[in-house]
Formats: sequence, structure tokens, C-alpha cells
Amino acid sequence: MLAAAALTADGPLPPGTGDHGLLFGTRRGLLSLDAGDSRWVVPPGHVAWVPPSRLRHAGRHGEFDGWCVTVAESACADLPGAACALRSSGLLNEAVLRACTWDEGPLDAVRWRLAGVILDEIRTLRPAEFGLSMPLDPRLLSVAGGLLGDLAGARSLDDWAAEAAMPARTFTRNFALETGCSLADWRQRARLMRALEWLAEDRPVADMATDLGYDNVSAFIAMFRRATGVTPSRYADQPLAGNSVSIARETPP
Repeated sequence: MLAAAALTADGPLPPGTGDHGLLFGTRRGLLSLDAGDSRWVVPPGHVAWVPPSRLRHAGRHGEFDGWCVTVAESACADLPGAACALRSSGLLNEAVLRACTWDEGPLDAVRWRLAGVILDEIRTLRPAEFGLSMPLDPRLLSVAGGLLGDLAGARSLDDWAAEAAMPARTFTRNFALETGCSLADWRQRARLMRALEWLAEDRPVADMATDLGYDNVSAFIAMFRRATGVTPSRYADQPLAGNSVSIARETPP
């Protein structure tokens, strides 16, 4: 029904194209995932669920330590149908760590019950806002790709609407319908997700601010504090299991 394995900074990752679901957990560092129609970052204390055949790419940042649970397709029917980030629980973490010690082979009655606990936790964990929905319209998808490729860019909404060959009002409406947020909020979320990756890699805050298009470090720190409740340095110093982000939907300065 399922199997679990520890993940390290340079160890192998499970393939994402098979007929199994994947649950990733982070204990240290940061994990980034591309599920095609969405992208996610997974800081410590959180997990990400990816349904069968959805994972396109996974990246590890910093001194990574985590785990992955592979779930047979037959057990995925009542699990989330789309990739999502979730707030982990002590019960899930301990159950998975126990499952990581199992040898290969059929599950006995005790292990079967523990596997059921893991699946129950996936069903009931609270969602976390670490996702970045990708639009399906090819024109809007091109805009999203352009934004991700140049997060420091200062192109306006009108510029991107022209890029998509749409009137500005149509572009604004369609982008929000397909991604769930405005262009400004989407760009801020993308910048914050990239900042979290760089923070896990101990990149200097001043460099992050410049490379994300902020005029000065203070403006970047203010954005980060509004989104997370703490400064970048305070976030990096928090206990691993306590790191948490609630990405605010507001236009950055």
C-alpha cells in the first residue's frame, strides 16, 4: 500500500511519473516541487502531496533532510486529487519515521494499521499556502513563465497584457480566474517562494533583495515580514518544526 524512505541533500529522489502518489516531508532545509499546473515550496514542519504521475521536478535547498512516502495508486482514490501543501503533525512525522525503518516486502497487520494512520493524516491535515497555481491558457502560461524567469523585472500589468495579446481588463480577469489571485499577488508569492529557497541556502539578504527587484533591503524585509510575520533572519533562526508562512495577498511596494 505504501513505502517510506528518508531523503537527504544529495540522495536519490523517487520518480514522479509512476502510478503512485508521493508525500514529501521536510525536516531541515527546503524542498521545491513542480507538479505541472502548480509549484510548491515545502519548509520544515510541512508536507506536500503530489497525486500519481504529476511530479515533474523536485529540488532540494540548503542542508536538506526529509522523507518521502510513496502511496500505491489504489490507495489514492480518496486522497487529494491535486497537488497541495499541508501543515504536518507530530503523529504523521513519527509514523513516517517508523515506516522508514521497514524492510521491503508485504505489510503485516501492525504495519498495515500504521500505514492507515499515515493515509488518515494526509486526508485531515490543514492546507498551507505555499502553492503557485500555473495558468492553463498558453498565453497566460507564457506570461507566468516570463515572470518566473525574471522576478526582478519591473514590467507593468499593461506590458504583460500586451505580451498576452489581451486587453488589460480581460488579462486581469482571466489571470485571476486561472490562478486564483491577481498578477501582483502572484508575482509576490513567486518572489517569496524564491526567497525561501535562497534563505535555506544561506544567501545574503541584500543579494536576495537585489535579485528579486527590490530597490533596497528594507523594502524586501518589509515584504517578507508582512507575508510571514517575521524578518528573514528571524525566520531562519526559528526552530525547524516551527517555521510557518502564511503568504499574504497584497501588492508589494
